[in-house]
Amino acid sequence: MKGHIFYKMTGSGNDFVIFDNRVTDESWPAARIVAVCHRRNGIGADGVVFISPTKRRAVRMVYYNADGSRVALCGNAALCVTRLAAFLEMADPAHMTLESDAGTMQTRCVGPSHSAELQLPGFQPPQAVDLPRLPGESAGYFGTVGVPHLVIRVEDMTTVDVVSRGRALRHDPAFAPQGTNVNFVSPASGESVGRWRIRTYERGVENETLACGTGSVAAAFALAGAGLADLPLSFETHGGGILTVSGALAEAEREGAWLCGEGRIVFRGVIES
Repeated sequence: MKGHIFYKMTGSGNDFVIFDNRVTDESWPAARIVAVCHRRNGIGADGVVFISPTKRRAVRMVYYNADGSRVALCGNAALCVTRLAAFLEMADPAHMTLESDAGTMQTRCVGPSHSAELQLPGFQPPQAVDLPRLPGESAGYFGTVGVPHLVIRVEDMTTVDVVSRGRALRHDPAFAPQGTNVNFVSPASGESVGRWRIRTYERGVENETLACGTGSVAAAFALAGAGLADLPLSFETHGGGILTVSGALAEAEREGAWLCGEGRIVFRGVIES
């Protein structure tokens, strides 16, 4: 068959179309990325990733949002890339080096199923920000974990209009000109006491996504810094998956953090040239 072989993958509901750059040219125009990500006329995804082995025995990933914009990093995409690179025998599953626009990271497959772990590079934990709050919002924190993230602590996740409130905060003048991703977090209840829930409005997708890896890292360190939670910390995503963040608050700028979650191949296919 003619065309480009792709792998459709999911990381806790955050979904991607991934191409092996050994047989596909990554220099696609933005309009083509948008077309691939379209959920009715394309394959459907939150983003497109191109991966390839490097001369340094590492794996390189280039990530594009669904709107065609190239961004430095996507945590769940990196988890998916780890699993796919192992499947394609590009690198050692147990000790993998991953290169991205946000820097070089260590990553590895975990267990016999679909899990992977990613060590994100050092970052400054999100700091409290003074923004106008709506009822039910108790605090806000802002920082960069590969990409910018705003974390909003809410009392009851069921009352949050993630799309409209997230869009307003994403475009708030305080974060101009690049804008920010927006994460809403609240404590889980019932059998999940000790975990937190997270929902994310993603810049570049311009909608809610079912999970966000770097957003979960930002949220974990924001909560730990505020004394509201201890690390490691697990989040229940809107897609139903669990993302776990570990690390040390005092060592974040030097050691970064580990993110553990799903990187699962859903199907393979061919898209026409």
